[in-house]
Amino acid sequence: MRMGLPMLAHTMVGAAAELVWPTRCVSCDMPGELLCEDCRSSMPWIAQRWACPCCGAPFGWLTCTACKGGWESRTCVCALGFGQTASQMVACLKDRTELRLAAVNAAAMATALDEASSWPAPDGSPRYCASDIDALCFVPATAEAFARRGFDHMELVSSELASLLGLPLFDVLKRTSRHDQRNLGRAERERNLEGTIALVDDVSGLRLLVADDVVTTGASMREAARALLARGAREVTCCALTRVW
Repeated sequence: MRMGLPMLAHTMVGAAAELVWPTRCVSCDMPGELLCEDCRSSMPWIAQRWACPCCGAPFGWLTCTACKGGWESRTCVCALGFGQTASQMVACLKDRTELRLAAVNAAAMATALDEASSWPAPDGSPRYCASDIDALCFVPATAEAFARRGFDHMELVSSELASLLGLPLFDVLKRTSRHDQRNLGRAERERNLEGTIALVDDVSGLRLLVADDVVTTGASMREAARALLARGAREVTCCALTRVW
């Protein structure tokens, strides 16, 4: 296949950049790939069979102390336990601008959703079924985070995920300012996020899948679910790349 001049130039620039700044594994820093074979094989996948059907916590299937079965969403599917590799997959995308990770993270989430389709949610239906979802939306970055980074990392991931799942992407959520969550406890996180997620469009009657990168206490996901349901969404299912446990 012949290559046009613009594509040829792009390929040459990419090859030159790879020589100067070779791709390295985001977890172990070995050159070659964004995730090397060793790190891929040791990724902390959450076994969906044993995950909490409500909040997605690993090993919470029988008794979960994290949510006690009380979330607003019908279920939450999380791909990885939050550890070295998973944390770097998140941080290198949003804080180090390794935008190629958007497709990698989306693929991990799609894999978890596929596995979760074999196991029941609290309502008895599969935790994920593409035919039961009308659209994918995402927990957005704050205006301050967007201005600092120049992009919304979850918009990038969700665009890739929507393509993999064959779902339309609805950018319907907006987020107002709040204090940094990292040093807050569970109850403080929930209070900090109350009323900080709103909608910019009508979602009446829609069955929605909401994506985020990290679930810690679930405060962001729950606030997003509450906002969607309050505006008439028929049902909300959540998914995330990582779950702190």
